[in-house]
Amino acid sequence: MKTIWVIGGPGCGKGTQCSKIIDKYGLLHISSGDLLRDEVASGSPRGASLQELMSKGLFVPTDIVLSLIKERMEKAKADGSTKSGFLIDGYPRELDQGIQFEKDVCPVDLIIFFDVANETMKSRLLGRAAVSQRADDNEETILKRIEIFNVKNNEIVEHYKDRVVRIGAEGSIDDIFAEACKALEPLFSL
Repeated sequence: MKTIWVIGGPGCGKGTQCSKIIDKYGLLHISSGDLLRDEVASGSPRGASLQELMSKGLFVPTDIVLSLIKERMEKAKADGSTKSGFLIDGYPRELDQGIQFEKDVCPVDLIIFFDVANETMKSRLLGRAAVSQRADDNEETILKRIEIFNVKNNEIVEHYKDRVVRIGAEGSIDDIFAEACKALEPLFSL
Protein backbone atom coordinates (compact mmCIF):
# COMPACT_ATOMS: atom_id res chain seq x y z
CA MET A 1 0.00 0.00 0.00
CA LYS A 2 1.24 3.44 -0.94
CA THR A 3 1.11 6.54 1.24
CA ILE A 4 1.05 9.89 -0.52
CA TRP A 5 0.96 13.28 1.13
CA VAL A 6 -0.65 16.20 -0.68
CA ILE A 7 0.56 19.56 0.55
CA GLY A 8 -0.08 23.10 -0.56
CA GLY A 9 -1.27 26.36 0.83
CA PRO A 10 -4.85 27.08 1.80
CA GLY A 11 -6.91 27.46 -1.37
CA CYS A 12 -4.30 25.86 -3.67
CA GLY A 13 -6.80 23.32 -5.00
CA LYS A 14 -5.78 20.27 -2.95
CA GLY A 15 -9.37 19.15 -2.46
CA THR A 16 -10.24 19.37 -6.16
CA GLN A 17 -7.13 17.46 -7.21
CA CYS A 18 -7.50 14.86 -4.47
CA SER A 19 -10.99 14.00 -5.76
CA LYS A 20 -9.60 13.38 -9.24
CA ILE A 21 -6.64 11.36 -7.91
CA ILE A 22 -8.78 9.06 -5.75
CA ASP A 23 -11.15 8.44 -8.67
CA LYS A 24 -8.25 7.38 -10.90
CA TYR A 25 -6.02 5.48 -8.45
CA GLY A 26 -8.46 4.07 -5.88
CA LEU A 27 -6.67 5.61 -2.93
CA LEU A 28 -8.49 6.33 0.31
CA HIS A 29 -8.64 10.10 0.79
CA ILE A 30 -7.82 11.24 4.30
CA SER A 31 -8.13 14.99 4.79
CA SER A 32 -6.70 16.25 8.05
CA GLY A 33 -8.99 19.28 7.74
CA ASP A 34 -12.09 17.10 7.28
CA LEU A 35 -11.08 14.90 10.23
CA LEU A 36 -10.65 18.01 12.39
CA ARG A 37 -13.95 19.56 11.24
CA ASP A 38 -15.73 16.23 11.89
CA GLU A 39 -14.27 16.15 15.39
CA VAL A 40 -15.48 19.74 16.00
CA ALA A 41 -18.95 18.84 14.68
CA SER A 42 -19.09 15.81 17.01
CA GLY A 43 -19.44 18.18 19.97
CA SER A 44 -16.73 16.35 21.93
CA PRO A 45 -14.55 18.24 24.42
CA ARG A 46 -11.60 17.65 22.07
CA GLY A 47 -13.68 19.16 19.26
CA ALA A 48 -14.46 22.28 21.30
CA SER A 49 -10.79 22.98 21.95
CA LEU A 50 -10.00 22.34 18.26
CA GLN A 51 -12.65 24.86 17.22
CA GLU A 52 -11.02 27.55 19.32
CA LEU A 53 -7.59 26.96 17.74
CA MET A 54 -8.91 26.68 14.18
CA SER A 55 -11.01 29.85 14.38
CA LYS A 56 -7.81 31.76 15.21
CA GLY A 57 -5.96 30.20 12.27
CA LEU A 58 -3.58 28.35 14.60
CA PHE A 59 -2.30 24.81 14.10
CA VAL A 60 -3.80 21.92 16.03
CA PRO A 61 -1.24 19.95 18.12
CA THR A 62 0.50 17.22 16.13
CA ASP A 63 -0.45 14.38 18.46
CA ILE A 64 -4.18 15.09 18.01
CA VAL A 65 -4.03 15.30 14.21
CA LEU A 66 -1.77 12.26 13.95
CA SER A 67 -4.02 10.17 16.17
CA LEU A 68 -7.06 11.06 14.02
CA ILE A 69 -5.19 10.11 10.82
CA LYS A 70 -3.74 6.90 12.26
CA GLU A 71 -7.19 5.82 13.55
CA ARG A 72 -8.67 6.37 10.08
CA MET A 73 -5.87 4.45 8.33
CA GLU A 74 -6.12 1.51 10.73
CA LYS A 75 -9.90 1.38 10.30
CA ALA A 76 -9.54 1.34 6.48
CA LYS A 77 -6.96 -1.46 6.60
CA ALA A 78 -9.21 -3.47 8.92
CA ASP A 79 -12.40 -3.03 6.87
CA GLY A 80 -10.69 -3.33 3.47
CA SER A 81 -11.90 0.06 2.22
CA THR A 82 -8.60 0.60 0.40
CA LYS A 83 -6.41 -1.74 -1.59
CA SER A 84 -3.97 0.70 -3.16
CA GLY A 85 -3.20 3.03 -0.26
CA PHE A 86 -3.78 6.46 1.21
CA LEU A 87 -3.88 9.98 -0.12
CA ILE A 88 -3.34 12.21 2.89
CA ASP A 89 -4.46 15.75 2.24
CA GLY A 90 -3.18 18.72 4.23
CA TYR A 91 -0.70 16.79 6.36
CA PRO A 92 1.98 17.37 7.43
CA ARG A 93 1.77 21.10 7.97
CA GLU A 94 5.16 21.30 9.60
CA LEU A 95 8.32 19.22 9.45
CA ASP A 96 8.00 17.71 12.94
CA GLN A 97 4.59 16.31 11.94
CA GLY A 98 6.08 14.55 8.94
CA ILE A 99 8.91 13.07 10.97
CA GLN A 100 6.46 11.92 13.66
CA PHE A 101 4.14 10.42 11.01
CA GLU A 102 6.94 8.33 9.52
CA LYS A 103 8.05 7.22 12.99
CA ASP A 104 4.58 6.30 14.34
CA VAL A 105 2.53 5.38 11.25
CA CYS A 106 4.47 4.49 8.10
CA PRO A 107 6.94 5.89 5.55
CA VAL A 108 5.66 8.27 2.89
CA ASP A 109 6.18 7.17 -0.73
CA LEU A 110 5.55 10.50 -2.48
CA ILE A 111 4.72 14.10 -1.61
CA ILE A 112 2.80 16.21 -4.10
CA PHE A 113 3.14 19.95 -3.49
CA PHE A 114 0.53 22.07 -5.27
CA ASP A 115 2.27 25.42 -5.49
CA VAL A 116 0.41 28.71 -5.99
CA ALA A 117 1.18 32.38 -5.34
CA ASN A 118 0.10 33.99 -2.06
CA GLU A 119 -2.27 36.33 -3.92
CA THR A 120 -3.95 33.35 -5.62
CA MET A 121 -4.48 31.60 -2.26
CA LYS A 122 -5.96 34.78 -0.76
CA SER A 123 -8.38 35.43 -3.63
CA ARG A 124 -9.51 31.79 -3.80
CA LEU A 125 -10.12 31.65 -0.05
CA LEU A 126 -12.04 34.93 -0.02
CA GLY A 127 -14.18 33.57 -2.87
CA ARG A 128 -14.80 30.36 -0.94
CA ALA A 129 -15.63 32.36 2.20
CA ALA A 130 -18.49 34.06 0.39
CA VAL A 131 -20.25 30.70 -0.01
CA SER A 132 -18.87 28.37 2.69
CA GLN A 133 -19.37 30.32 5.90
CA ARG A 134 -16.31 28.53 7.33
CA ALA A 135 -15.06 30.18 10.53
CA ASP A 136 -11.48 30.15 9.25
CA ASP A 137 -12.25 31.94 5.95
CA ASN A 138 -11.97 35.64 6.87
CA GLU A 139 -9.27 37.94 5.51
CA GLU A 140 -7.27 38.35 8.73
CA THR A 141 -7.23 34.60 9.40
CA ILE A 142 -6.48 33.84 5.74
CA LEU A 143 -3.40 36.09 5.71
CA LYS A 144 -2.17 34.50 8.95
CA ARG A 145 -2.69 30.98 7.52
CA ILE A 146 -0.75 31.85 4.35
CA GLU A 147 2.13 33.37 6.34
CA ILE A 148 2.42 30.34 8.63
CA PHE A 149 2.06 27.96 5.69
CA ASN A 150 4.94 29.50 3.75
CA VAL A 151 7.42 29.22 6.63
CA LYS A 152 6.44 25.68 7.63
CA ASN A 153 6.01 24.28 4.12
CA ASN A 154 9.48 25.38 3.00
CA GLU A 155 10.96 23.27 5.81
CA ILE A 156 8.97 20.20 4.66
CA VAL A 157 9.90 20.63 1.00
CA GLU A 158 13.59 21.01 1.84
CA HIS A 159 13.70 18.01 4.21
CA TYR A 160 11.84 15.65 1.85
CA LYS A 161 13.23 17.06 -1.42
CA ASP A 162 13.97 13.57 -2.78
CA ARG A 163 10.27 12.62 -2.50
CA VAL A 164 8.59 15.97 -3.32
CA VAL A 165 7.09 16.72 -6.71
CA ARG A 166 6.25 20.43 -7.04
CA ILE A 167 3.29 21.11 -9.34
CA GLY A 168 2.38 24.65 -10.38
CA ALA A 169 -1.31 24.90 -9.51
CA GLU A 170 -2.24 28.17 -11.22
CA GLY A 171 -3.43 26.53 -14.47
CA SER A 172 -6.54 24.63 -15.40
CA ILE A 173 -7.81 21.78 -13.24
CA ASP A 174 -7.13 19.27 -16.03
CA ASP A 175 -3.58 20.52 -16.69
CA ILE A 176 -2.75 20.34 -12.99
CA PHE A 177 -4.24 16.83 -12.79
CA ALA A 178 -2.15 15.70 -15.77
CA GLU A 179 0.99 16.79 -13.90
CA ALA A 180 -0.17 14.96 -10.76
CA CYS A 181 -0.68 11.78 -12.81
CA LYS A 182 2.87 12.04 -14.18
CA ALA A 183 4.12 12.08 -10.60
CA LEU A 184 1.89 9.18 -9.50
CA GLU A 185 2.27 6.79 -12.44
CA PRO A 186 5.66 5.40 -11.37
CA LEU A 187 4.17 4.33 -8.01
CA PHE A 188 1.32 2.39 -9.56
CA SER A 189 2.94 0.91 -12.66
CA LEU A 190 5.18 -1.49 -10.75
